[in-house]
Amino acid sequence: MHHICKIIVRHIKNIIFDLGGVIINLAPELTTLEFDKLSEIPFQKAFNSPLKTQLFDRFEKGQMGEVDFFEKLKKELRFHGSYQDMLKAWNAMLLGVPDSRLDLLVQAKLNYRTFLLSNTNEAHVAAFENDLYHTNGVKHLSDYFEETYYSCRIGMIKPDREIFEFVLHRNKLKASETVFIDDSPQHVKGAGECSINAYLMQPNMDIEELLEQLRLL
Repeated sequence: MHHICKIIVRHIKNIIFDLGGVIINLAPELTTLEFDKLSEIPFQKAFNSPLKTQLFDRFEKGQMGEVDFFEKLKKELRFHGSYQDMLKAWNAMLLGVPDSRLDLLVQAKLNYRTFLLSNTNEAHVAAFENDLYHTNGVKHLSDYFEETYYSCRIGMIKPDREIFEFVLHRNKLKASETVFIDDSPQHVKGAGECSINAYLMQPNMDIEELLEQLRLL
C-alpha cells in the first residue's frame, strides 16, 4: 500500500477509480439496518459468513441473476418483507454523487485516461443510474470515463489479480503509469501486487483531497 506523495506525477497517464466510497457516497450500515428490521438472522452475520463467497460474490461476478439472488438471500436471512422491501434494503447504502465530484471527473478526464473499476451488481447499477438521472441529470456515468468496468458484467472481482491485468491489457496501460484509487485495503493491495500505483481512500476523505495530495490535480 502506498503512502501519499510517493508518486512521480509526470509519469502518471492513467487513473482507475473505484465507484462506491470513492465516486458514490456509501453508507453500508443503512443496508444492514433495513435488512435487520425484517430479518430473523442479522445481515452482518450472513455477510461475514461463507455465504459471502457462495452468494454475494457470485452475484457481483454476474454468475447469479437478481431474482435468484434475492430469493436465496431471503431464505438465508429469514426475511419477512416483500421483494420490493428487500430491493429497497439492498440499495439503501447508495447515497448518490455530489455534482462537484462529477465536475472533478470531467477535469480528470481532460488530463488523464480515466477508468472506472467496481465490484457491483445489476441491482446496484440500476439504482445508482436511476438516482444519477433524477438527481444529477446524468444519463450515463460511463460518459465520465474512457471505459467503465463493473464486476457483474466482466465476470471478475477485486482484489483478484486477473481483473487488474484485464484492465491493463485491454487498454494497453503500463502499471507504472497508472494510479488506482479504492476505499478497500484488500483491493489496494491487489492492485499494488500488479505493480499499479495503488492508494487507499481514508474514511472521511474526499477524492478531490486525495488527488490534490497526490498532485494529480
